[in-house]
Amino acid sequence: MNYVRDQFPGLKSEWAFMDNAGGSQILKGCVDKITEYYYSNNVQLGGSYQVSQEALKAFANGRENIATFFNAARPEEIVFGPSTTVLLQFLSKSMASQFRAGDEVIVTITDHESNIGPWVWLEERGVRIKFWPMNKETYELELEALDALMTEKTKLVAFTHVSNLLGTINDVKKITEFVHERGALVCVDAVAYAPHRAVDVQDWNVDFYALSLYKTFGPHHAALYCRYDHMLNLDGLYHYFYGKDKIPAKLEPGNANYELSYGSGAIVDYLVALGEQAGANGSRRMKLETAYKDIAAQETILCEKVLSYLRKRNDCTILGIKDGLDPRRVPTIAFTIEGKDPQKICLEMDQHKIAIRFGDFHARRLADSLDISKDNGAVRISLTHYNTVEEVEKLINALDMVLAK
Repeated sequence: MNYVRDQFPGLKSEWAFMDNAGGSQILKGCVDKITEYYYSNNVQLGGSYQVSQEALKAFANGRENIATFFNAARPEEIVFGPSTTVLLQFLSKSMASQFRAGDEVIVTITDHESNIGPWVWLEERGVRIKFWPMNKETYELELEALDALMTEKTKLVAFTHVSNLLGTINDVKKITEFVHERGALVCVDAVAYAPHRAVDVQDWNVDFYALSLYKTFGPHHAALYCRYDHMLNLDGLYHYFYGKDKIPAKLEPGNANYELSYGSGAIVDYLVALGEQAGANGSRRMKLETAYKDIAAQETILCEKVLSYLRKRNDCTILGIKDGLDPRRVPTIAFTIEGKDPQKICLEMDQHKIAIRFGDFHARRLADSLDISKDNGAVRISLTHYNTVEEVEKLINALDMVLAK
């Protein structure tokens, strides 16, 4: 933990950061790489001169690193953009010509709006949008409900790997196989998953997979995986002379942010180093996977400590799986307290220098279905591996005082 926390200078603050699902602290390595790019390579790509060529190599290095993070088959399958919201809007626009009136797209009620709104827009083209409901007793998505929705006209199913409100890991591999067997594609929002478990787009055989790097220890930047054959079929969003085979540039209009793309590579450098600390050998990817095993183990301890406290409260409703030891649970924990305003709880926790959040977290349709939108949503505690047991104990003690009022 000393090594981990040393890599995040922001943790030297007096605050305990437990709003990580909104945005994690950034690695020193990312800041260092961004600075390096600005001071050594801050020129436009495509020039014949050496500095421009070095800048091109740095940009390519960032893409290669993030391809390793996704376990993509090739770097060209990675598209950079300012946020997951923007990237999925880009994706829907670039796919629009593939849809015809009467085609169907299925979205879920549990998603962040980033993976709903871009597909609902297709209604303007005559596409029918269907909502995959969750089981309100278990807060989970069920294949039986999806099966009832899918027809021969279903072209795409968009769903979340982990809801940023429920914290439950959906079985992406199983759902993807189910959808592919019925002739449709999948688009997965991984924003709330990527900080907690290793991503493996090849093993899961997903078509499109998006995540926010600023919620995964990096700068305010995002990445979208598009499987190579699908990437070639997407319409370009850049200049008319960027053909279908100019990938991934055709999906990065105005060019991707060079320095943030390069700087984001330090996320992988850090995870590799963390894997080495745990004694991992082999490829960078193997070391990264080892790091995530340790990350999951640390987060399980923290998650169960918080959920154990909340389970003991008769006035508390936990959204999602209540057992912190369940491997399907990440430490993104939302709850309501009977008779207590989530906003007031968070404002009082501010006085204890504990950063948590209230609201619907842009999962408005889910909050509406749970009937909590009108009451300031829920309180959310979102932890990650750099949080400590001591910080969680501080959180619990502060909650005890705040909720006793």
